Amino acid sequence: MGLSRQYLRYVPAALFGLVGSAGGNAAMVAVGGERGRGVAVAACEHVFVWDARKGEKVLILKGLKQEVRFLCPSPDGLHLAVGYEDGSIRIFNLLSGEANVTFNGHKAAVTAMQYDQLGGRLVSGSKDTDVIVWDVINESGLYRLKGHKDAVTQVLFLKEKNLLVTSGKDTLVKWWDLDTQHCFKTLVGHRTEVWGMALISEEKRLITGTADSELRVWDISYIQEEVKDPDEPESKKSKGSSPVAEKNTEEDETLELDEGPEERLLKCSKVGSIMREGRDRVVTLATDRTGKILACHGTDAVLEVFSILSQEEVQKKLEKKMKKAKKKAKQKSEEEEPEGNVELSLQEEIQRVTNIKASAKIKSFDMILSPKGELKVVLLLQNNIIESYVLNLSAQVPQAVRASKISIGGHRSDVRTLAFSSDNIAILSASAESVKIWNRSTLQCIRTMDCEYALCSFFVPGDRQVIVGTKTGKLQLYDLASGSLMETLNAHDGAVWSIALSPDQRGFVTGGADKCVKFWEFELVKDESSVQKRLSMKEVRILQLDEDVLCVRYSPNQKLLAVSLLDCTVKIFYTDTLKFFLSLYGHKLPVLCMDISYDGALIATGSADRNVKIWGLDFGDCHRSLFAHDDSVMYLQFVAKSHLFFTAGKDNKIKQWDADKFEHIQTLEGHHQEVWCLALSPNGDYVVSASHDKSLRLWERTREPLVLEEEREMQREAEYEESVAKEDQPVVAGETQGETGLAGKKTIETIKAAERIMEAIELYREEMAKLKEHKAICKAAGKEVPYPVNPILRAYGNITPSEYVLEVFKKVKSSELEESLLVLPFSYVPDLLRLFNEYIRLGAEVELLCRALLFLLKIHFGQITTNQMLVTVIENLKKTTISRVSEARDVLGFNMAGLQHLKREIEAKDEVMFFADATDRFEEKKRKRKKKEKMILAVV
Repeated sequence: MGLSRQYLRYVPAALFGLVGSAGGNAAMVAVGGERGRGVAVAACEHVFVWDARKGEKVLILKGLKQEVRFLCPSPDGLHLAVGYEDGSIRIFNLLSGEANVTFNGHKAAVTAMQYDQLGGRLVSGSKDTDVIVWDVINESGLYRLKGHKDAVTQVLFLKEKNLLVTSGKDTLVKWWDLDTQHCFKTLVGHRTEVWGMALISEEKRLITGTADSELRVWDISYIQEEVKDPDEPESKKSKGSSPVAEKNTEEDETLELDEGPEERLLKCSKVGSIMREGRDRVVTLATDRTGKILACHGTDAVLEVFSILSQEEVQKKLEKKMKKAKKKAKQKSEEEEPEGNVELSLQEEIQRVTNIKASAKIKSFDMILSPKGELKVVLLLQNNIIESYVLNLSAQVPQAVRASKISIGGHRSDVRTLAFSSDNIAILSASAESVKIWNRSTLQCIRTMDCEYALCSFFVPGDRQVIVGTKTGKLQLYDLASGSLMETLNAHDGAVWSIALSPDQRGFVTGGADKCVKFWEFELVKDESSVQKRLSMKEVRILQLDEDVLCVRYSPNQKLLAVSLLDCTVKIFYTDTLKFFLSLYGHKLPVLCMDISYDGALIATGSADRNVKIWGLDFGDCHRSLFAHDDSVMYLQFVAKSHLFFTAGKDNKIKQWDADKFEHIQTLEGHHQEVWCLALSPNGDYVVSASHDKSLRLWERTREPLVLEEEREMQREAEYEESVAKEDQPVVAGETQGETGLAGKKTIETIKAAERIMEAIELYREEMAKLKEHKAICKAAGKEVPYPVNPILRAYGNITPSEYVLEVFKKVKSSELEESLLVLPFSYVPDLLRLFNEYIRLGAEVELLCRALLFLLKIHFGQITTNQMLVTVIENLKKTTISRVSEARDVLGFNMAGLQHLKREIEAKDEVMFFADATDRFEEKKRKRKKKEKMILAVV
């Protein structure tokens, strides 16, 4: 056998036809410096940022493979945290569009995220029931909080206190003390899943939304804590045992579980509820950034908007009420004292403003309140539309006005048919409500025409008209220049399942659910009203069959016609006489798609039985049966002038095959749901596909050769990496049970990082041994002998072996450090500790090394303390670490004082609070650093 056949690789060129995926949420971001003008939405694995005013896409944040599940903008509006289906989180810079930070911690889809007030921390909740707090500045995970028994639905930081509140589908709302990282209170008053939650009235109230139409309102009263001794070790602080909740009684809605009475930080009791108009579950419940407006929606098309009175407004209302009450009392009787207990009802404090009725079911919303009292609301709808509304709250009766709608860039329902024009430039896509024509190179939609439910289509030769076959049995002819429907014919008494242009281009053939195959010819007709003739079509022949027709195809010389029937066979007829020629029998379920090769030698059939069969067209013999997809094969088409063909499957995949060698060449992965159809450009350079995920994807043939052996090797590697990531996490000593855990998780990257550290230490050991040997040789020879430098060290500029280990260490990503050290075998730890001592003594990378050192001490505590060899090493580390950390602290203190001085100078000149924001952030950092130092000193 000679050289294996060379194929050319097809690569993803574009994703279009999608406005926003209903699987993610919408978030308002800044565009052109104007906050609230941009809308970020999930778009399968990417994030699209739309300019709501112009309706244009202004930025694409490119994802990898996983679908986007949750978006959360940072408080400064410069970054966007994006949570994915596999549990990973990436933080994008909205100016550059780059992702600078990746967090891997969750094992399932991210369901909720929130930044703290300063943007220094990010909390995420997931389907895996865990809540993780991340340090955005240091790019690392802080800790994992375990306690929910089902998916987490909402996570909220408190602004004033270091507390976190989370809700889940397990009906629980949990309060966490982030200083001690444990849950100190659980609200168990809900009967059903808690789907949404918001803090209002300066964090003195909590509102929860569940599976009914009641929004429950809880009062929060903070209890002044006794001053804790900051130097008291964490372990001594009472964690308290958790009493089991008593069976919840119908009337007792304010049940709470306190995890230990000593740790009471707040009381939370139900004060009442607000009724929504929606009867179904809450989907999203949120306040705007000022906390004055609350809005929520269910699974329908209505957004309910409420306004929340501020403390001053409540006071004013109360005073008014008091006056009224006094007046009443006076009228009643002069001598009785008026009663002093006047209260506002919840309905008076939280008032319904209006309902916004969208054009379809709402999936998610975001809103911004301008200082002028104008509320901008943006809605992501179920059917691939973004709508924005403006509400003037100062009006007597606030009415929502639709400000814009982004919809032209996509269909409302799934695209069921695709076609390419003969010049490879235009693409037709058609769905249940419209036909769209796209320019392949710009991906702009150039025509949108209303249609009935489309199932099949093609460009009429000349590319000036298109014909669409519909579910109701009609043929619809459109003129592209005017974008108008020219003619509608009743072709079949049932769905037109398939349509095929005849090779001589004079007509076409259709197959329908009425068991008929009909032959049509193009003709020019003259309408009474016009002078010019126009294109039309007339039926010339009918072939009546015993079963529903699912697919029809001509052979390239037009001699034969292949017809796929509901009885799982494909029958081949002579076109001229309509006499029966062959029956292709073998599929266990109906053949949904087929195609005949350019030379008429082969026919390939794709079936609901997941197989593709390749047959010879001369004798009808089956050359090979291929197990093609994990679900029905929906579409099949040969590449022009070759025996290669593509298939599309309900398993979300598109595959390319070789019909001569019966080889699977490549898989085009990208769609996240069933692929309904595809179309190849006549020159074979492009493939376009449509899926249930609402996206259209364009794939392009490159000049890059594809070698099958390499392709298989890459596939095996990917499978191995996937299996490694799925393996169970190693248990960390001292963390076997309990509520908190490590934030990160084992990934192929953390394993590779650990391997690089191991290799570096091995190189260090070898080099030190060689150096020893070299010195002995020099001594014996009595003169200097040239020492061969290791090429790796030479590549780094002739550094020493110990410096090389430090270089490798510095290259480990901050977010992967702990996980990498976790899989590092203990045999490498003694060497590392000795090296750490050397580095810290020199004052190199003190912060990074202290973090690694503390972690190693934590996970290998037993082995390190019982090892006599390491006693002196640890003693030395203690001295060097404490002195170096104190120095670092002094430097920080000095720099802080210098900055404070500069700030005072500048503010004295400008009379402005110039640094307010940055100072807050710095204080936050300082607090963390102090905490870290305390931990170092405590452990050491």
